[in-house]
Amino acid sequence: MTEAEASTIPFDHIAVLSREVIAGLEIQAGGHYLDATVGGGGHSSQILAAAPDVELTALDRDQWAIAAAQAHLPPRVQFWRGNFADYQPGATQFDGIVADLGVSSPQFDQGSRGFSFQQDAPLDMRMDQSQDLTAGAIINHQSERDLVRIFSQYGEERFSKRIARRIVEQRPLQTTLDLVAVIMQAVPPGARHGRIHPATRVFQALRIAVNGELESLERFLNRAPHWLKPGGKIAIISFHSLEDRIVKYAFRESELLQIITKKPLIAQPDEQRENRRSRSAKLRLAQRVSRLE
Repeated sequence: MTEAEASTIPFDHIAVLSREVIAGLEIQAGGHYLDATVGGGGHSSQILAAAPDVELTALDRDQWAIAAAQAHLPPRVQFWRGNFADYQPGATQFDGIVADLGVSSPQFDQGSRGFSFQQDAPLDMRMDQSQDLTAGAIINHQSERDLVRIFSQYGEERFSKRIARRIVEQRPLQTTLDLVAVIMQAVPPGARHGRIHPATRVFQALRIAVNGELESLERFLNRAPHWLKPGGKIAIISFHSLEDRIVKYAFRESELLQIITKKPLIAQPDEQRENRRSRSAKLRLAQRVSRLE
């Protein structure tokens, strides 16, 4: 997808836990905030509206998200495209940072991106479409042992060995539905009609592996506390246990942060009714200490 194409496709995304994020960050008039995963700009819009004269820097790996956010956020917003773990703020320090992890609803809904197992598409799954590694490259070229590791580690998939073996037997696989068919063949009949679709964990694992999501998150959480002003707050929204565990321990182990939320905040019932994606969201907040104790 070119930048011109990206700017013409709607990026309709509802920001989750936005009330809790805005309240937790305690937006200050004239403050400078970092949205490390701007997406469609939902959290950014609410940060800008929460107090007068707010400055905002917005990051995202996805050129489609950047184009969508630029289209409706004010010109004063500063944009940077890339992995949030690679961002270099220089001497700038922020009054608050927010990161909404994982894949946004529009990325799932844009079938050609290959994130969804419900639409037929190339095995892509890249958040940054300029990178070379795709889900297809992993599926068709990684060893059976490596596939088992990816599905087990990143998807917590209990049938990893069966699925990896069947993939190796039937590859090359070209599309998402090719992969779904192989997964359905590999899992036992009794596991094909459970609470979640049998392909859910494998697709999650592939997406995480393609985008280096957990490694990037660890690097970001190691660096981001240094970007905060003393007293500044950081808000991280995660959507599965692997992410939440990393955030929990990074906050706990940081000498620069004091934990605000001992347990993660979850969406209120009204939000869960209106936005299904919010049901799995967890928000953790921490504050930069004034000095090392």
